Amino acid sequence: MEWWTTSFDTVQQWLFEAVVQPLMFAAGLASFLEDGYRATGWLLVGILQLLVIVGLFAPLQRWRPVEPLTDRAAVRTDIVYTLLHRLGLFRLGLFFAIDPLWDSLFGRLRVGGLHTFQLDSVWPGVTDGSWVSLLLYLVAFDLLDYWIHRGQHRFEWWWRLHALHHSQRQMTMWSDNRNHLLDDVLRDSLIVVVAQLIGVAPGQFVAIVAVTQLSESFQHANLRLWFGSVGERLWISPRFHRMHHAIAQAQSHRSARGSNFGVLLPWWDMLFGTANFERLFGPTGLRDQVEPGPDGRVRDYGQGFWAQQWRGLLRLAGRA
Repeated sequence: MEWWTTSFDTVQQWLFEAVVQPLMFAAGLASFLEDGYRATGWLLVGILQLLVIVGLFAPLQRWRPVEPLTDRAAVRTDIVYTLLHRLGLFRLGLFFAIDPLWDSLFGRLRVGGLHTFQLDSVWPGVTDGSWVSLLLYLVAFDLLDYWIHRGQHRFEWWWRLHALHHSQRQMTMWSDNRNHLLDDVLRDSLIVVVAQLIGVAPGQFVAIVAVTQLSESFQHANLRLWFGSVGERLWISPRFHRMHHAIAQAQSHRSARGSNFGVLLPWWDMLFGTANFERLFGPTGLRDQVEPGPDGRVRDYGQGFWAQQWRGLLRLAGRA
């Protein structure tokens, strides 16, 4: 881990000094240089992820696709979502709009006596080792993500936002980030709160987010692949997650129905009775996209980034 950390820091420093810092000076943002350096770390992580997606996941999709690509316009829209998130543009918006509120809140709480619980200190000499603590936090955040995902399906108002993610009829390696921006803000806010409460180190948090995002891109790939009877129960495969997106699934926010809510580990689905290990690669999307409603029409989730965001707001307001 020390080798990896040193190498990453070296490249981050070079990228900051060669590209980011001059741009910040030119934009009159010299007072934010420290924040800019941290943002450079997220930018570097995103660049590395994109290299893996294009260099590894794309050949795999061409090797064993589940279905032919027929809606390339939808895929191009998903690429926009991916670039928005992986290159840090969404995080930059949070920095100016949301982060000051969180900083103020946690500052007040700490002044009031709130102390952070260090999860990696529960077993001194064991859980505070670099690799052990990283895995411990990875499991903890994955459990949190599982329950966030259950909430996105369970609560009607939240489902109206999250449904955009399930409107993907053409799933590819670019599809993971197709979410309503409000849905992303809610999820990220919950994760930030927990991160503050359990004391994850900034470097470990970046690593956890990077591993999670890259695995999610792989899970959404148009790839006919599963990990075998044992492997399917150790890490979530494209087959396991595609079942979650299948039209045949019970897409209901009104009950605990549905399956395969896990983000990285299938353990939580197995533990809480929501795992489905059928070896199926069915069509994806939502039932109301293919079956007309009482008015005789199918639901329109929008074509293109801005249309999808707008229609999500209309659904949230009960007007779509």
